[in-house]
Amino acid sequence: MRQRRLKNEINVVPYIDVMLVLLVIFMVATPMMSTGEVKLPSSGTAPQKPDKFLRVEVAKDGGLSLFDVENKEQKLDGLPSLSGALAGQRQRNPDIAVLVSADEEVPYRSVMQALEEVRKQGFSSVGLETSVK
Repeated sequence: MRQRRLKNEINVVPYIDVMLVLLVIFMVATPMMSTGEVKLPSSGTAPQKPDKFLRVEVAKDGGLSLFDVENKEQKLDGLPSLSGALAGQRQRNPDIAVLVSADEEVPYRSVMQALEEVRKQGFSSVGLETSVK
């Protein structure tokens, strides 16, 4: 009887089949994934500012200021004092608009914290102030 000889090769055909199946799965699944796209409005299409508004300004150093309807500046110590100042302004005029303006160097977190304080006070008309180029 003849003795069988062992092969010293690896059969790669099953691996290629698995790879092709995975490639097809990824090709089908990729278009269905959301990309997390952010659509930011351009400042050229921004609506006009309202006639009367409050303006919350966030400076480069993170300092806060509140400008009233007559454009009088009130320097604020932090978010709690912003909350109190906005509450006082809301009692005087509950339907007034609020614009939040920030220097371009200000971290995004500071702008979001200012917006959150405005939202907590219940203002219905809130916007971000931009410069038109």
